[in-house]
Amino acid sequence: MNKDNLIAAVFGILLGFIAGYLLHEVMASRQPPRFAAAAPGVAGTPGAAPPAAAAPQSGGSPDLAAAQAAQQEMQQLEQFVQENPDNPEALRRLADLNFDQQRWSQARGLYERFLKLKPDDVGVISDLGVVYRGLGLHQEALNQFDEAQRLEPGHWQSRFNKAIVFGFDLKQYDDAQRELAELQKLQPGNPDVARLAAEIEKAKGAPPA
Repeated sequence: MNKDNLIAAVFGILLGFIAGYLLHEVMASRQPPRFAAAAPGVAGTPGAAPPAAAAPQSGGSPDLAAAQAAQQEMQQLEQFVQENPDNPEALRRLADLNFDQQRWSQARGLYERFLKLKPDDVGVISDLGVVYRGLGLHQEALNQFDEAQRLEPGHWQSRFNKAIVFGFDLKQYDDAQRELAELQKLQPGNPDVARLAAEIEKAKGAPPA
């Protein structure tokens, strides 16, 4: 997503959807839109730019065509990254494609490589937190969101993601409510924040599974 900014999609209203969704975009809507393409002459490999996505072939299902195009772009980027391992834009784009397909292990490695090159990129720091959540590494996810907030205190997406981890994964409702209170100050009137607050309230009152 710039995913700066774990919030680039429509927030799911149902608890099961929210809990299961790594938040592509509640966690990842969470982030501002990812980079769609890298600019030419990127840092790390002078004069080299990641390959552009191929246009989908006409005919057939639009969803299938989009999936095929994404897969083709991923294959091209994998080759490009092999040849240009320190190209941050290519690493990020390939990580984002894996993120979108919930290939958490692959996305993790790519985001971690990116952050070695650009350690203060708040959007990627938060996105990596979403990836850790997808891998079930909840404390590591919270650490990423805390780091994003340390670097950019107004980064509301990482606070949104913290509320999700506290409220749905760890069932630490007091902590979730604390994050929601800060979120409502940062994003008054944001409907996603209001829906998240309502879903956490439902989860809090639900009987144990």
